Amino acid sequence: MNEHDTLGERLAQQGISRRAFLKFCTAVATMMALPPGAASAIAEALVKAMRPSVIWLSFQECTGCTESLTRSHTPTLENMIFDMISLDYHHTLQAASGFGAEKSREDAMKEFYGKYLLLVDGSIPMNDGGVYSTIAGRTNLDLLQEVAKGAAAIVAVGTCAAFGGIPNARPNPTGAVAVSDIITDKPIVNISGCPPIPVVITGVLAHYLTFGELPELDNLGRPKSFYGESIHDRCYRRPFYDQGKFAKSFDDEGARNGWCLFELGCKGPTTHNACATTKWNGGTSFPIESGHGCIGCSEPHFWDAGSFYSALSMPASPLELATDAAVVGAAVGVAVSVANRAKKDAAKSAHTTTTIADLEK
Repeated sequence: MNEHDTLGERLAQQGISRRAFLKFCTAVATMMALPPGAASAIAEALVKAMRPSVIWLSFQECTGCTESLTRSHTPTLENMIFDMISLDYHHTLQAASGFGAEKSREDAMKEFYGKYLLLVDGSIPMNDGGVYSTIAGRTNLDLLQEVAKGAAAIVAVGTCAAFGGIPNARPNPTGAVAVSDIITDKPIVNISGCPPIPVVITGVLAHYLTFGELPELDNLGRPKSFYGESIHDRCYRRPFYDQGKFAKSFDDEGARNGWCLFELGCKGPTTHNACATTKWNGGTSFPIESGHGCIGCSEPHFWDAGSFYSALSMPASPLELATDAAVVGAAVGVAVSVANRAKKDAAKSAHTTTTIADLEK
């Protein structure tokens, strides 16, 4: 079997019916907010598309991004990523090791120069010559710069690759940086999250194969179709927020009734991701639905943005308030929201246990 045959040929070899494939394309089109009829266009393009060579580099990371991708439920969109691409190099998933593994990467780079996709998870250490993370005796920085030269596009998978992530957290002893801090002459899409949502990875690859370009990105380089709205915008607890009903502890009556977790530190209002709509584990749930507030893991510097359990209007210190624009914006937004709600229903607001306006006095 040709490792780089068309996707249509690969699906036929695996016995996947056209109907099942069309369902996949319809789901992708829906998730990416494409217009009606786009599913047929996606299907037509993908069937004829050659499966691109993909080189996946893992740097300062915990392997959680790969775990997120591989721990999916069959048959789901996540699994089809392995039918849509030819994964020619991946530290964790490849069978080869040692010299054989490095030869696989070098062969793919040579054969598909200018055409292969480079996927990166993990940040890149810069201090002390980059000695804090090496592969086959080479620093992450050296390897990234070499492989990026022949890449058609780069996908930064996870918050570490997209924004530096936890390795970049203060005091950042290794000098960890994001992919985009180093590579500036290639198209880069950031799929942030700790870990990222597998469906987002699949959606970006499907878009690239269909249209020959990366999807429309936001100001942080993330695909707008998945990161265009905040967790708060689509959260099922939003009605309780609008009613001023907030859980005061994780085991009080409000928490048991599904009230908003804002006062317990939920960062949903300043976090952009598709968790509330695509969810996790085959659409089973997401952190807020399982009873824990969003920690903002798809945003830059989320680890240094204050306590995960302090409300956005009550940062842990004045320094964090001054340095974190997201917190400031959320505080203003919350104040306006509460003020408008109070005007509409002053009597009802008077009976809430504690309003955000009260907390800010």
